Amino acid sequence: MSNQHKHEEAGPVICPWCQTEIVWDEEIGPERHCPHCENELSGYRTLQLDLNDDEAVEAQQDVDGEDAAWDTDGQDDLIDFREYNQDRLVLEQSTERVLDDQLEAPECPTCRELMLEAGTQIVTGERFAPRIPAALGEPVLATPFALVLYVCPSCFHTENRLSVEDQERLVQLLTESAGSGEQ
Repeated sequence: MSNQHKHEEAGPVICPWCQTEIVWDEEIGPERHCPHCENELSGYRTLQLDLNDDEAVEAQQDVDGEDAAWDTDGQDDLIDFREYNQDRLVLEQSTERVLDDQLEAPECPTCRELMLEAGTQIVTGERFAPRIPAALGEPVLATPFALVLYVCPSCFHTENRLSVEDQERLVQLLTESAGSGEQ
């Protein structure tokens, strides 16, 4: 039996970390790592779905040595699968609506999904000791300034970014510093 035929029988591979369906190239063969989040796709970390009920029951019996966990007609499993897909679709639609409302949507460095803006933190001088570079003679960031917190809806990684207003203020400071340094 060819590798391609074995793969088709096993069903699609879903990354358990980012829940992306992995589509593989026939010439290269199955992926060893998820191309989206770099998660290892082997052993206990891999989830393969098979909608052919008879083969799924046989595979589960081979693994468990029993069939008590499976409904022989597979209807419960198919219903669970459909509910999961409906929940996933609702999640994706909600995420898209939130992203449409954002000024910026950085890409998650972990799984490359677009991140959701969670809120803004104002940094005051009470808990922040600014560094004053000799080249500028003043702090790179003067307090107060704002950090925007982003969260990834897929892997829940968080990241801070300087607010747009403070980005502009920083660029202006560096531009003015460069202009006064040339004189």
